[in-house]
Amino acid sequence: TKQSKLTRYTEKQQVCVLFYHFRPVVFCPNPFLFSTPSMPRSICCSWLLVLVAALCFTLIPGAQCDIDSHTYIDGEEVILWTNRVGPFRNPQETYTYYSLPFCQPEKFIESDHEGLGEAMQGYELIKSPVAIQFKKPLKSGVICTKSLAPEEAEQFRYAIRNQYWYQLFLDDLPIWGMVGEVINEGDNKEKHMLYTHKSLSLAYNGNRVIEVNLTSSEPVEVVDGTPIHFTYSVSWKSTEITFHDRFDKYLDLPFFEHQIHWFSIFNSFMMVVFLVGLVSMILIRALKKDYARFSEEDGEAFQGTGSGSGTGSELGDDSGWKQVHGDVFRPPSHLVLFSALVGTGHQLVMLVFSMLFLAMLGTYYRTRGTAVTAFIVCYAFTSFVAGYSAGGYYSRNSGRNWIKCMFLTACLFPGVAVTIGIALNTVAHAYQSLSYVPFGTMCAVVLIWVFLSFPLTFLGTLLGKNWNGVPDNPCRINKIPRIIPDRPWYFSPPINVLLGGVLPFGSIFIEMYFIFTSFWHYKYYYVYGFLFLVYVILIVVTICVTIVSSYFLLNAEDYRWKWTSFLSAASTSVYVFLYATYYFFQKTHMSGLLQTCFYFGYMFVFCVALGILCGALGFIGTSLFIRRIYRNIKID
Repeated sequence: TKQSKLTRYTEKQQVCVLFYHFRPVVFCPNPFLFSTPSMPRSICCSWLLVLVAALCFTLIPGAQCDIDSHTYIDGEEVILWTNRVGPFRNPQETYTYYSLPFCQPEKFIESDHEGLGEAMQGYELIKSPVAIQFKKPLKSGVICTKSLAPEEAEQFRYAIRNQYWYQLFLDDLPIWGMVGEVINEGDNKEKHMLYTHKSLSLAYNGNRVIEVNLTSSEPVEVVDGTPIHFTYSVSWKSTEITFHDRFDKYLDLPFFEHQIHWFSIFNSFMMVVFLVGLVSMILIRALKKDYARFSEEDGEAFQGTGSGSGTGSELGDDSGWKQVHGDVFRPPSHLVLFSALVGTGHQLVMLVFSMLFLAMLGTYYRTRGTAVTAFIVCYAFTSFVAGYSAGGYYSRNSGRNWIKCMFLTACLFPGVAVTIGIALNTVAHAYQSLSYVPFGTMCAVVLIWVFLSFPLTFLGTLLGKNWNGVPDNPCRINKIPRIIPDRPWYFSPPINVLLGGVLPFGSIFIEMYFIFTSFWHYKYYYVYGFLFLVYVILIVVTICVTIVSSYFLLNAEDYRWKWTSFLSAASTSVYVFLYATYYFFQKTHMSGLLQTCFYFGYMFVFCVALGILCGALGFIGTSLFIRRIYRNIKID
């Protein structure tokens, strides 16, 4: 992507680079030997595939060793890499460092260690002309001296006026600095001051770099044609901080471990206790009373229904869910779409668990692009779950066109993500931003989908329809659908859908604030324990809410619980998107077409994934609950 003068940095290359880019994949010959009745085969196989991926990331020697050894001898060159520059208020509006007229090296040398995740996130590391030697201080060094042409001076003034920042890397440690500052002199006069000196303070422990700090100083007014001297200095000091802990300085402990974070977890936990108690009350009291009435063999209870006696009245009022036993397991409308959504939801549930599992093995923020790479790999491996779940459910509901179901399952979420990605890529290309994903990277992602994700989805669908596609409903399905009686407006499916996401959103919205802040405000998210607890709480709250709403819906003799339970839980994502909109206008200072498109594009894809995940959770929990209650009644 560079000019002919751009070359690749080939010094210190190691054999482990081969394993870094091409991690081997090992398949278990028969993973289903380890499955149990409590662990479905799809989940068992997916976990084994995730473990293989984890081994590829952590245990394989070639994948585990650093691309660079991170060890130096005295006097050895320590490379300072330039990355990007852009307005501070717009995280996704970034450009190459040398898009501004900084001192350029004689030859552009690009890092040869760019992985898939780095390319997706817009990293472009180019060796800077700043010469640094390990443990060798330098009081003053000249980078270059240049006279700014009118166009170059205007570029710097625009960057300073819009608070441009830049990012550098030294031994994989990020460094940030501001281009300059604006000084107001009154009478609407401003001076655009450019920082011309970079003071680098480095700390070492043994033969490793532990810490690097940048101080920008010596501001000079940007004037056309005025010579500007760009200089730097380097200082070294010893430290007791270990290499493993060197990234801790970038973590915002007071922010992420604030008392409000703990309070939100406690508040969500109390909500879980309340909802579990409510569901338990339904199961123990209401259902137990219903079962007692249904088991009466004396026909007087049913005769009392028409005469208005107490027992019959209560049966008609409280036990309407038995009346729809012949329709409650009727296949939902748009069966192919519903099966694909349920299958994709199963996959996303497993994907989040897999990402959290890998986060416990390592730390995403220590290596550039690791989180994105892990997401793509885990998504591909967990595609088997989507196919198995969708294929099994589709076949159990007498579906005939399983190939259509398989294609829709494989393309549903990737199709949404790719559509939004192409639109955002078009905008980024128009702005010549680093947020633009190169064509080669897009081809790599497509190849992963074609040769890994799609075949696993096909295999899962094939096994699901053959091994898990036999109908096993507790009740027979009537040939003629039952007429749904009139009911109060608050029992209607739209109301259930609208209100079903309120409590799940209430259990996670505080964590959404921390996640949004870390993503859009240059913070590293590291509290995976909090995230795991919130995820478990979300699962429990979502299932409990949908069970309760579906129970009251069936009591109103409305058997359309499948889509209702899915959409009711999925409505959580609608509230998250509304909160994201509020966050954009009230908590950020983002502006411009590019940043606005990227913000709402990313949030839309995130909310679609969250909606499918929560919808699947709601449907799974409600399905288990309904099958349980109908299995324990006697039906004539």
